[in-house]
Amino acid sequence: MSQRTSEKTLARRIEFLQSIPLFAALSDAELNLLLQDLRPKEYGKDEIVLRQGDESRELYIIFKGKVRIYKVSPSGNETSIAIFGERDIIGEQSAIDGAPRQSSAKAINAVTLLVMSHEAFAHHLQNIPKLMLGLVQLLNQKLRWTAAFAESVAQFDAAGRLLHILLLYNEQYGVRTEENGHVYHVLDLSLNQTDLASLVGARREWVNRILGDWRKRGLMEFNNGVVTILDLQRVTAERDSRIEANQGGEW
Repeated sequence: MSQRTSEKTLARRIEFLQSIPLFAALSDAELNLLLQDLRPKEYGKDEIVLRQGDESRELYIIFKGKVRIYKVSPSGNETSIAIFGERDIIGEQSAIDGAPRQSSAKAINAVTLLVMSHEAFAHHLQNIPKLMLGLVQLLNQKLRWTAAFAESVAQFDAAGRLLHILLLYNEQYGVRTEENGHVYHVLDLSLNQTDLASLVGARREWVNRILGDWRKRGLMEFNNGVVTILDLQRVTAERDSRIEANQGGEW
């Protein structure tokens, strides 16, 4: 590799790290130090990235693809917790405290991660003050997500929770498109109906029925893991109308 190509590659990698909030305040020299301790690791669709109870302590940066975080009950049932995509950080809790993994992570599609060992991450935290501040902000962001999810559980019925979560993910990953003067929002989570059901504590059959109803009403469509919000204003209004609704456990 020529020196010019090497410099371009380094600049591209530094630019990628700068686009991640955890590292945004760091200098090029500090980012270069981090790059020396990051190694890429690839996972295929449905491959386990982290396993609940494992004692691994690495930190992961998602370079490409999406990862589903979930917990497994003693009976073996999965409950989805969150979806993370490009530039998101996962595994930071065990990288900080060394405790076993609290949840599992599975690749939704082909995923490339940048992996940093616990020892390297701890070293950089001690020597780069702005990295510590970035970590506090990252943990605060995830705490806000947890609070938003708890709010959805407290305020909404299952349909409202599903709408609330889809709208939250639309803010993060949705792509606004326009066709013939009509605006759509396309959200590719690559989740099946069973995954969506586990996000809100419902059965897959109920999710299938409610998605069919929303499609007939022109609110959204669901096809092969891709949610297309046909009318964002109406979907938001539908979500808000479900506050404190009680469907009598029909699912």
